[in-house]
Amino acid sequence: MNTTTPTAPPVDAHGRPVRLGLRENRLQFTLLVIVNVCVGGLVGLERTTVPLIGSETFRLTSDLAVFSFIIAFGLTKALTNLAAGALTARFRRKQLLVAGWLIGVPVPFVLAYAPSWGWIVAANVLLGLNQGLTWSMTVNMKIDLVGPARRGLATGLNEAAGYTAVGVTALLTGYLATSYGLRPVPELIGVVFVVAGLALALVVRDTAAHVALELAQHTVPLPSGEDTGLKATFARTSWHHRSLRGVSQAGLVNNLNDGLTWGVFPLLFTDHGLGLAAVGLIKGLYPILWGIGQIPTGHLADRVGRKPLIVTGMLVQAGGFVLALALLDSPMLAGVLSAVALGLGTAMVYPALIASVSDHAHPAWRANALGTYRFWRDIGYAAGALLAGLLADRLGLNATVIAAAVLTAASGLLAARWITENKAD
Repeated sequence: MNTTTPTAPPVDAHGRPVRLGLRENRLQFTLLVIVNVCVGGLVGLERTTVPLIGSETFRLTSDLAVFSFIIAFGLTKALTNLAAGALTARFRRKQLLVAGWLIGVPVPFVLAYAPSWGWIVAANVLLGLNQGLTWSMTVNMKIDLVGPARRGLATGLNEAAGYTAVGVTALLTGYLATSYGLRPVPELIGVVFVVAGLALALVVRDTAAHVALELAQHTVPLPSGEDTGLKATFARTSWHHRSLRGVSQAGLVNNLNDGLTWGVFPLLFTDHGLGLAAVGLIKGLYPILWGIGQIPTGHLADRVGRKPLIVTGMLVQAGGFVLALALLDSPMLAGVLSAVALGLGTAMVYPALIASVSDHAHPAWRANALGTYRFWRDIGYAAGALLAGLLADRLGLNATVIAAAVLTAASGLLAARWITENKAD
């Protein structure tokens, strides 16, 4: 007679049963989706107006100086992403999420009323800290909740919420700027995002118990002696692991594109006669398609694999840059078609990249691997802005767009060579 006592189901800090899965955690997952809407909305404030604030309000004559706010944002966010993985070993994800929102409170006010360009740059340091902590935690917490079976869909929904909010906010600020000027009205809508994001962050539950459950269920044991610390994981993710190396370089170039278009497209299309509302439409359409498109592409990544979407998406983005220049005699058509291609290409790439990192990383060092990947991905903002500023000052905006197309196509070919679906590679 079998007298074995069934194992009691795990519980969280409040005594609630813990289960992995999207359906099983739908309320907390939904709350985190809404939180990431607020995260994306806050950074979307800058997409249309801030490059023009630099050139028109503060009369900056150097493109590199105008793009300095993106460099500050990208460097800070990248370093915060890297630190966020290590910080999860000392602090709960919820604590870091709340801290990120508290840091972001001054941002909309500084953007609206800054007396000099230096204040705008300083606000982007705070914005980088905010985005690095809040976006990192929403990604990690969603992955924690759903478990390994639905990572592509989970990351797709997370990124869809954030980048759709980026696009809608960019579109809205463009129209507000047409009616009320570049400042302060367009920036002050960020107050809504900060208040809502902080309030929801205080309500959402931590996911430490879900991580513990997945570790207990993980079928592949951690190799004896494998170092799970940040230094070892950084080296593993950046170079030693072939697939993670391919993912990291693709993420960097993907956000290099975003950083470059963030600064270049408003200037390029206004130089060709488009107004603020039209530029807002172009700058909004790109992240809206990027955002909404990640819902089906995240699901598709779970069905057909990560690599096909990553490689194809990078090549589609390269084509978007080609369209921007090839049709520039009709600037509105050029802007819309390039935004469509860039948005759809990025939607293919984004959830597949994050899911691929999660596939290849053991749960014991996954947070550090995601932090490392997100470091390289978001250093792309700074690299794109720096490259754009240097090339635009010396060779012009058109040459900058050509360089982006070449780099993106090359990155797609590297991804095809390095990334595999084999989790043991």
